[in-house]
Amino acid sequence: MSMSAISRRYAKALLTLGEEQKNMEQYSDELSQLTSIFSEQETLRQLVESPTCGLKNKTAILSDLTDKLEFSEGMKKFVGLLLEKDRMSCLDQIAAVYRRLVDEKSGIVRARISTAIDLESAQAEAIKSGLERQTGKQVELKVGRDPALIGGIKAQIGGKVFDGSVKTQLKRIEDTLKKG
Repeated sequence: MSMSAISRRYAKALLTLGEEQKNMEQYSDELSQLTSIFSEQETLRQLVESPTCGLKNKTAILSDLTDKLEFSEGMKKFVGLLLEKDRMSCLDQIAAVYRRLVDEKSGIVRARISTAIDLESAQAEAIKSGLERQTGKQVELKVGRDPALIGGIKAQIGGKVFDGSVKTQLKRIEDTLKKG
């Protein structure tokens, strides 16, 4: 079975549990915390994923970690299950799939926009409102700056990219001129 199929299966199981316990957002936050710690502490990740470190030691390490982070009992059991089934290497993908599933259930879409200059908050809010009207969903907007765009805006919503940047328009003109 592929890693993405495994990740989807575990994410869906956690979503079902989260819905039953009304902890979907909390589980998402806890998964995010855990993946963040593992990305910052590569040694910890390697230790937990290592086949040479015994399950008992890994369980003790993760138990201490989840206790210090004050994770919910449901998440502690989920992490324990991942460890027991040797699926800790799938944690990043599980967290990403889980976040997507929670967003779908909640009617949220995540968007990222890039502009050549910094936007004022009113401009960002206007863009967010426009995206909400277009999608019919609540938009969680991240705004970034990319001077290479020269001007205009580039938006990414889910897997779609809408590129209205000057750089792209110039590239299209160049391609048209080359073709004759």
